[in-house]
Amino acid sequence: MADAEYTTDFGTLPSNVMAEQSVLGAILIESTMLDEVLDYIKTPDYFYVSVHKLIYREMLLMMNSGVPVDPVTIIDRLQGNPEFENSGGKSYIINIADSCPAYSNAGQYARIVADKYKLRRLITASRAIIDDATEAADDTSIILDAAEQRLFDIRSEDETKGLERVSSVILQTFDRLDDLNMEKDSNSRAIPTGIGDLDRMITGLNRSDLIILAARPGMGKTSFALNIARNVACKSRKTVAFFSLEMSREQLASRLLSSEALVSGTKLRTGKLDNDDWARLIPASDVLKNAELYLDDTSTITITEMKARLRRLKQVDLVVIDYLQLMASGRRIDNRVQEISAITRNLKIMAKELNVPIITLSQLSRASEQRTGDHRPQLSDLRDSGSIEQDADIVLFLFREGYYDRENGGDSPTPQADMNSGECIVAKNRHGETSTVKLHWQGEFMRFTGTEKKYDN
Repeated sequence: MADAEYTTDFGTLPSNVMAEQSVLGAILIESTMLDEVLDYIKTPDYFYVSVHKLIYREMLLMMNSGVPVDPVTIIDRLQGNPEFENSGGKSYIINIADSCPAYSNAGQYARIVADKYKLRRLITASRAIIDDATEAADDTSIILDAAEQRLFDIRSEDETKGLERVSSVILQTFDRLDDLNMEKDSNSRAIPTGIGDLDRMITGLNRSDLIILAARPGMGKTSFALNIARNVACKSRKTVAFFSLEMSREQLASRLLSSEALVSGTKLRTGKLDNDDWARLIPASDVLKNAELYLDDTSTITITEMKARLRRLKQVDLVVIDYLQLMASGRRIDNRVQEISAITRNLKIMAKELNVPIITLSQLSRASEQRTGDHRPQLSDLRDSGSIEQDADIVLFLFREGYYDRENGGDSPTPQADMNSGECIVAKNRHGETSTVKLHWQGEFMRFTGTEKKYDN
């Protein structure tokens, strides 16, 4: 039988009835073929003919229940079902089992079925995109986000690696270790943040990691993230993409200049610069101009748009997003907690797909400020969703005791030196210990530096 000419409102949709029958026939002849077929056909919806969906759904239920799958058992389970009986019932099952060309080729038949399913999904998604664009009920950016998300969903369904023997993984691990020990720079090597104690604790910025950097407003999250981005781009000579949903590119550039040239941020904002300031700004600007550091200040950007822009860069080593709670999922989700959960999950998927570390800034709830005595943040203070902690590989908290002294009017007995001290609290670390890293805060230049002692290599 040739490809079926099934028609709907969308016109003729691609399908291959013979391949669908051959998949089911192979399973009926040899039930272990279902294990191989499942790598390609994940749900009954992959089939186009409705009775084939029914049969495959029943096969999956039987497998999960430990019931053997063969023509006799499947007929017994489906007998009496109107759709099954109308399609030929018992004779149809026997016919597809007898007409299967070779049950050992079940994987190839399943691949054909899966390919046709993806084409149908692409057609229906295209039609939905056309309908959305024609109606224009939403803002154009929302329509574009929804269109990109539909296409991304189709592609992501095919991302399956399956089981791999440990011996093979160990060989890959040794290859990576050899790569790390080579004299030349390695793509496998973790990228240093510029804070030595922090690098030693989290082993640097590792590829495919989702790193959450959280703090209360005004604690210095953006400054700390820019410090890391500047170090990665200027010192490690890596490519960095910085997405700011809150600040403009000019503001970010001003902070970068202040931190690199050690010129007061206030002077850069007011333009009151003396000769010494200009003498430091010019070489600092040359350093930044030669860096592969890209800034994006689109305030309504979604993960789908980010991914498209990052792919156009071709080579990216670090992505920074400022900040999580300003992001939109690109879908209509009424519950904000569910939307944040969807965003963090997609950020982790993006980190794995692009194989880059992603640092995402996040706000904290007011719970830390309401605690008496110690205001240091905890994992439970993460705002909007527990999935932030769940999806993140590393969670960092910024804390400055001087911030609260200032808020209280400066009447605290804390010495003035403590106004410049800070902490980076490693609250979650999939790669090792959790502890606290001491930092020095230079508010005039909007930058953090490490306070670590010198270590032998």
